[in-house]
Amino acid sequence: MTSRQSAPDQSEQFSLMVLELPMYTLRMARRVLFETNKRLLWKLIWNMGVKGSLSVLKHRRRMKKGQFFPPFLYVSIINSCNLRCQGCWVDVAHKQQTIDVPAMNRLIHEAKAHGNVFFGIVGGEPFMHPELFEILEAHPDCYFQVFTNGQFITDEKARRLFELGNVTPLISVEGNEIISDERRGRKDVYSKTLAGIENCLKHNVMTGVCTSLAKSNIDHLLTETWIDRLIEMGVLYTWFHVYRPMGPDAQVDLCLTPEQQRQARQFVVEMRAKKPIIIVDAYYDGEGRALCPAANGISHHINPWGDIEPCPIVQFSTESIHHEKDDRPLFEKFTQSQYLADFRQLAQETTRGCIVLERPELLAQLVEKHGAKDSTARGTAMQELKSMIPRTSQYHPGHEIPEKNVYYRIAKKFLFNDFGVYAGKDHSKTAAPFLEQASSHRG
Repeated sequence: MTSRQSAPDQSEQFSLMVLELPMYTLRMARRVLFETNKRLLWKLIWNMGVKGSLSVLKHRRRMKKGQFFPPFLYVSIINSCNLRCQGCWVDVAHKQQTIDVPAMNRLIHEAKAHGNVFFGIVGGEPFMHPELFEILEAHPDCYFQVFTNGQFITDEKARRLFELGNVTPLISVEGNEIISDERRGRKDVYSKTLAGIENCLKHNVMTGVCTSLAKSNIDHLLTETWIDRLIEMGVLYTWFHVYRPMGPDAQVDLCLTPEQQRQARQFVVEMRAKKPIIIVDAYYDGEGRALCPAANGISHHINPWGDIEPCPIVQFSTESIHHEKDDRPLFEKFTQSQYLADFRQLAQETTRGCIVLERPELLAQLVEKHGAKDSTARGTAMQELKSMIPRTSQYHPGHEIPEKNVYYRIAKKFLFNDFGVYAGKDHSKTAAPFLEQASSHRG
């Protein structure tokens, strides 16, 4: 399917959408009503659904005034991890660094003052943070998504997550028993992760499962059989994101081909239209056009040292959340950062995809222009960036795959799209797909 789809094809697809919608609605409604705890469902609907949507609308209004304060903040609260995943860019083996409770409380309170309610909690492995539950318990009016390998979620911790009600663990599964051990650098990873998932589901916690798609696992997990198994287990949502070759030991051989990336997009669109499970993505709008969540300012990242970064794989910073380094309010640190503003502008003008993957040399120039510090513990981020070979990302012009599920189309129309940041931009001379095409023609 392409953006050049004929009118009959579009009409046929619309008819299929109309026919499939009632069945999808019935099956999804049945799961939500009969398989979830109503207190936790209300927390999800109110904190994440209603208030989260309002935070995005506030972001859009701020954008019109030239102010970019992300409604969704992803915070890596710890660098340590019990696994050693292939191609990991986090300094998991370095001395442990955490964002402590006072710093997190200050960050969350300041963000809430501007309408934020959703916080992605990342690592390392967040459940290794000794004060994780203290952080979560302090903000019952927020909603937290914890990215985790699940191995530290004991029966007792799952029970505490249920009691809180405003936390959803997103547990990563990277393949079957053999592939999981290979991808994650430890033994018995798959069974230990499944145990964490089962503990969450036993206590009726709103649980998600995610996968970093790579050549080693795409044939095992990007399947209808896997989706059906997640539904049977009681998993509420899943997220297929794409492995990105970053860090000191980038595994380029794991990268998906452009065809496999389009296969993943097509699969997600098809499954969303017929399977009663929520499928998350962060790369496309409702029409299937690529976007970068850092380019439109809907999301930025904070690392375990408190450094503010455009996204987790852009490990350079000019601002910190810590007051001893910069006593300005959090809002001003984001909205007055020339580095973040120039990053967004460069990303918007260069590609609808990932500028880190497509044009790493331009990002290196931007970092040097601003004197942005290497925000890693290893101190080799610039060397890694300059050694990258440009490659395509989620941007595949001419191969856009629109959503078939009308609910996703409507949600993305108002809450998740480029918000106009790419309007009037010509990427034909700057984005990787066009540059690769021109190079092949010259060859």
